[in-house]
Amino acid sequence: MFASVAGTLLTLLLLLFIFIGMISALVSMSESDQVKLKPNTVLVADFATPVTDRSPKNPFENFDFGSFKSNNPIGLNDVLNNIEKAAKDPNIVGIYLDLSEISSGMANMQEVREKLVSFKSSGKWIVSYAENYSQGAYYLASVSDEIYLNPQGMILFKGLYTQMVFLKNMLEKIEVEPQIIRGPNNQFKSAVEPLMYDKMSEANRIQTEKLLNSAWNEMLEAVSESRGISKAELNQIADDLTVSNAKKALEVKFVDGLIYKDELLAKLREKTQTAEKEKIEQVTLSKYTHAVVGESTRSRNKIAVIYAVGEIAGGEGSESSIGSEDLSKTIRKAREDDNVKAIVMRVNSPGGSALASEIIRREVELAKNTKPFIVSMGNVAASGGYWISTNADYIFADPTTITGSIGVFGVIPNMKKLFNNKLGITFDKAMTNKNGDFIDVMEPLSPFQQAKIQEEVVEIYDNFTSLVARTRNLRQTYVDSIGQGRVWTGVDALQIGLVDELGGLEKAVAYAAEKAQVAADYKLTEMPEQKDPFKQLIEEMSGQSRTKALLKEQLGSYYEYVEFMHKVSEMKGVQARMPFYIQFQ
Repeated sequence: MFASVAGTLLTLLLLLFIFIGMISALVSMSESDQVKLKPNTVLVADFATPVTDRSPKNPFENFDFGSFKSNNPIGLNDVLNNIEKAAKDPNIVGIYLDLSEISSGMANMQEVREKLVSFKSSGKWIVSYAENYSQGAYYLASVSDEIYLNPQGMILFKGLYTQMVFLKNMLEKIEVEPQIIRGPNNQFKSAVEPLMYDKMSEANRIQTEKLLNSAWNEMLEAVSESRGISKAELNQIADDLTVSNAKKALEVKFVDGLIYKDELLAKLREKTQTAEKEKIEQVTLSKYTHAVVGESTRSRNKIAVIYAVGEIAGGEGSESSIGSEDLSKTIRKAREDDNVKAIVMRVNSPGGSALASEIIRREVELAKNTKPFIVSMGNVAASGGYWISTNADYIFADPTTITGSIGVFGVIPNMKKLFNNKLGITFDKAMTNKNGDFIDVMEPLSPFQQAKIQEEVVEIYDNFTSLVARTRNLRQTYVDSIGQGRVWTGVDALQIGLVDELGGLEKAVAYAAEKAQVAADYKLTEMPEQKDPFKQLIEEMSGQSRTKALLKEQLGSYYEYVEFMHKVSEMKGVQARMPFYIQFQ
């Protein structure tokens, strides 16, 4: 009994220390709201944590309980704003890009890179350094005035690829039959291919290679312009893996010097006129968010930026998923606010429920009828993500945005043999009507039931192509020819009429302000309102969140396959979503 009491007291004491640590972290974060810079300060930017579309409000997101430090991801909204602020800040002399690690979608990185190009016009410098550069990191680093690499390091410059996981053989082994229904012309709708095949279909291979080549060309053009190396030379360097050797990287002008970290610090001291024994004044990108430069606008005119991020489903959503109820309510709130003069919806979604997408689209249509409504597409705005964008007045996409995927499908698993043959579990039933068991995952669909679902899928696809044709002023037969589930990059989407202009979030906001005739007098308001951080903390401490975090930690990059299976199991109704897990590597 004494041991139990002692153990309980120790546990409570430990929890008390953890709580005190959390409160201390919160206090330190609130203190950082008063960031004051000294002259000759360096803005340090690293992108080891993913650049999300919007900075999270929860200070305990990615909290390291070992060091009691927050590893919060910074949002694209704050990254772009901070770089622009730094260009005008007399205390900031330059930017140091620490690029040993980078984790973000290519479209978001493209917007960051373009903002860094704009920063250079202020006359301030950008220096980058890494022990090794990944391909994405070098793409970002190439904007720098000076690029440095560790003498024993390497640059992974090899061309793009994407790898897909196929589950057909596994499903056969456990005797689960994925009953798949898709439109008659949806040959490119490859979201269901992992359940049907053990490799890519020819149509999927064609569209995937088209995507990769389009994105690779964007990367080559940017690096070629910044480093003065022709695209032909860059392709040859990639084919030969030339810059995997640091000395070769210097020879072919990929970097400006091979130095160690202490030598880099010496260069930064020289640039900031800092004595050898003095500390270099620096501020991280996340902390710089709290620095005030100039006067903030007090205008009553507002441009609402609404974030639509994640997979689309009915009901309530979260910061990483789109719920039709929540997003519809947010759009309605912006529409009914007389101070909101225009709306920009930032879409970063692979799609999801066709019904939920239609519910959101209706609210977009109503909002567009009252004030300018502009869409800014992020890394992905495909299938349902494109569906909710169709009624916008104008659509911006980044060159490497993945969009389109105009197509629908349904998946109903038949798990009868799994339970009967593998687990020894049988089922019996009684019904009042002959289709009372529609839809039962413990029985195969009857031909009549399959035909009914097929009928619904065909009708929704017809509605989808009709919607795109009507809102984009295109013929429906043409939309079908570029649809069929096919995905496109932003560059290609512009050429075929699915988007109106290439550009990022800031360009979309500027366009919205111009259309609302408030270009010289407005302030931004971000929606929906983010959750209270303490409520999020309670959610984070729930059993489900702990289990998810543990799986991510243990499985690493393989976690996405577990997540894939989980999402398949949660699908409801006809789906309008793009192929799973297309990632440029």
